[in-house]
This record gives sequence, C-alpha cells and structure tokens, in this order.
Amino acid sequence: MMKKIILFNFVMLLSSVLFSQETRTDSLISNDPCVIDKNLFKCRLNNDSVYRSMIIDSSLILSKCHEMSQVIFWRSIMNLHEDSAIMNEKDSRFIMDKIPISFFKQLSDSAKENYKDSLRMTYGFPDTSRVLFSTGKKFFYKFENLLPSIDTSIAIFTENGVDPWYAQSILLIESPAKLQKSTAGAYGPFQLMKGVAKKYGLVVNGYVDERRDLKRSAYAASQLIKRICIPSARTMMDTLGITYNECDIWFRLLVMHVYHAGAGNVKAALEVIKPTSGGLDLIKQLWITDAAKFKNSSQNYSQVILAAQFEFISMVVEEYQSQILEKEENIMPQK
Repeated sequence: MMKKIILFNFVMLLSSVLFSQETRTDSLISNDPCVIDKNLFKCRLNNDSVYRSMIIDSSLILSKCHEMSQVIFWRSIMNLHEDSAIMNEKDSRFIMDKIPISFFKQLSDSAKENYKDSLRMTYGFPDTSRVLFSTGKKFFYKFENLLPSIDTSIAIFTENGVDPWYAQSILLIESPAKLQKSTAGAYGPFQLMKGVAKKYGLVVNGYVDERRDLKRSAYAASQLIKRICIPSARTMMDTLGITYNECDIWFRLLVMHVYHAGAGNVKAALEVIKPTSGGLDLIKQLWITDAAKFKNSSQNYSQVILAAQFEFISMVVEEYQSQILEKEENIMPQK
C-alpha cells in the first residue's frame, strides 16, 4: 500500500520534479485541442540513447480511475503469471481470490460450483452473480519495450490532427509483446481489419500486409479515429442530447469502444442503456451491457485501457525513481 501511495504522489509531481523543460515534447505541434503540452513528455527507458515521447494524462490521474475495482482487477491480471488466476465477480470485477490454475483444474464441476458459492457467500454477492476464473496475462502485457513505438505513433497521430492519447492507448493493449492476429482477422500493432486498412491506403494481399508496418498502420488508425470513430461518438451523444467535451476521459473511452466494437454495436448498447448524461457513469454502464455484438470483450475494452495506462505510468515512475536514487547515491559524499 505504501508503495502505491509513493508511486501516485510521484506521478503527480512528474512535471515539476522529474521532467525538466528539456524533456518536454515541444517539437510536436497539433491543432487538436486535447493535445495539452503538460501531458506530453519525453523520457528514456531501459538505457535508451534518446528521449522518446509519451503521454502522462493528468486528468486520468485526477479522475481517480485507478480506484475503480475493474481497473484494479485488470492491473492485477497484467501482473499475474499465466500459472495463476483470479476469481472475480463479473460486473464489478471484484477480486475474490487468487489461486494456482492447477488447483482449480483439479476440482470436479460440482466442487468448482461449491467453491464459487462459498466466494459469493463470503463477499455478500447474490446467487445470481457470475463468478469468473480469469488467468494471468503478464506474458502478454509487456510494456517495457513499447516506448519507441509509442513515440513514433504519437508523432504520426499529431501530424494527422488526432489526439495521440488514442495511439498510446491502443498500442498498450492490442499487441504490446508481439504482433497478434485476432480471431476476427484484425492484425498489426493497431489491430486493423483488412477492409479498414485498404480503405486508408494500406496494401493487404497474399504477398504484402502493411498492417504490420508501424508507421503505415498508425496512419490508418489515426484516419479511422478521425473520420469514423470520433464523428460517430459525436453523433450518438448529439442524438441523445448529451453534452460532451471531446477531451474528457469518458468521451475518449467511448471513442475507443467505437474503434473496437464498431459504431453500430456501441449504438445498440446505448439504446439498451438509454443514458441521459455522459461521464464515467455512462462508461461503467457499457461495462455491464450486452447488445448486438457488444459482448464481453467489448465491455472490457476501456477497462483494459485504463489499467494499461496506469501500469505504463507506474513503470515509467519506477524507472525514474531508480535513476534518481542512483544519481543521489553517486553524488553523496563518501564517509
């Protein structure tokens, strides 16, 4: 707990303590109103020889999203090895137990149900609540070598007039360890579908697949967000009569849901919810809403983004903490 408090306070002081003026990203010029200079920084990780751009969104920290049970759950999953699992309640993602996978697998079906019933009873959940068995994903969420890709993509998104926060968010969760191909056919660092990639000028055929190229896929992703995702989110909110600021965390997360699930599926979910106002409460409603093809992975999408952003920030903070401490030890007078 003390470590978490230290890390949080350290993040809040980053702009004034760790990042001097020379580490600010002053070479990136964007007309996007959401690109705030104080959120863009340059840093070095893993003995990198150059400073690279990243985003530390102060509004994300001040929103206290790190206190949400769903974010706490996904951060735990990101730090849990694949031989372990977390028993959790589906809607709240409340962590009930952490267990070895081998323990759960050796239980009979009836024993598994009895175990889940005991967890419901222990934590006061109704019999109708779903208890999930979620395995560790530390092998997948490897952020330590991702900064060069984030740096490159921030520049491309900025050049195209798109908030680079989206670039960092997508890269952190889609293929952080290695390029992945989804069961639906999405591929590359930005998990683009073949049709979307071709629409924005990428070559995808039996011989060449430019979705694997970071710069080309970053360009296509920025165009998709600029021309489809953001306008679709605007239209949905306008239709519902909900006011919004495109720089707010909740609106950005709504845009990310459109990026992942498609506008039609997000619209279907909103029709079920029938919201009268925006904010993070609307996003939380999406987390527990089934509609059309807006199912479990779609519900999880913005939860995982929030968790990944906080994990990435914490990683950077820890790296700089160690560097600062090392420097202080080196300059302390020898007795």
